[in-house]
Amino acid sequence: MAAVSDPVELGAPWGPALPELPPTRFHRVHGANIRVDPSRTRATRVESFAHGVCFSHEPLAPGQIFLVEIEEKELGWCGHLRLGLTALDPASLAAVPEFSLPDLVNLGHTWVFAITRHHNRVPRDGHPEAEAAAPSRPPALLVEPYLCIEQFRIARDRLVGRSRPGLYSHLLDQLYELNVLPPTARRSRLGVLFCPRPDGTADMHIVINGEDMGPSARGLPVAQPLYAVVDVFASTKSVRLVQLEYGLPSLQTLCRLVIQRSVVHRLAIDGLRLPKGLKDFCKYE
Repeated sequence: MAAVSDPVELGAPWGPALPELPPTRFHRVHGANIRVDPSRTRATRVESFAHGVCFSHEPLAPGQIFLVEIEEKELGWCGHLRLGLTALDPASLAAVPEFSLPDLVNLGHTWVFAITRHHNRVPRDGHPEAEAAAPSRPPALLVEPYLCIEQFRIARDRLVGRSRPGLYSHLLDQLYELNVLPPTARRSRLGVLFCPRPDGTADMHIVINGEDMGPSARGLPVAQPLYAVVDVFASTKSVRLVQLEYGLPSLQTLCRLVIQRSVVHRLAIDGLRLPKGLKDFCKYE
């Protein structure tokens, strides 16, 4: 058993572990321009740049990340994906607002963060200048395989977006050493979660490609159900949900980590005597 002062395994809070969580899905209530696929794991804005607000089907559990991957982009619009939480039940809304910011936020009990290409990290308390000046250098995925956020520890593997490998991938993107995908790029993975505090409130955290951006909102009412908010806004056209593992990692994930540790770069995976499906899983997922 982990010591009280140490983060606990894979999304488990101090004390009892999280129960097994159902797969994340999008809510049937969403913006007028959104089309959700039959599995409710992919949301696409079919026209305009607005009316793209989506919600999680169920309230999130503490430490549970609602994680999406950007699948499609659309040129010609200014702005990107927006993420957050709301204590409003989507089914109780008379109409889904056109925008998450400011419309949904103005309804109250809603906290939304606008993702940008560069400036997403929240300055630490008392050190805004140092944090703003420090360059963002993600930790090596294979050296630090867990993301620790307050009292939660979550496997980093599926949190990190993976670009499609090209002819010079082994020279340019060093996927398994550093994450270099911009937050707003295709295949970037972005998520939102909340962490309870001793005073009965919670902090909202945004996670971008395996990095915690810090508490983007404080004082959330942890006693109320909190639904994820995903605004498929402007240049972001389509997103899909990524399912995470809580508890022990699967054999599939462990095999992938062993394979990734054994190769110099992604293109070397093609030379291994493995089924194509497993190779693709190691390179892309």
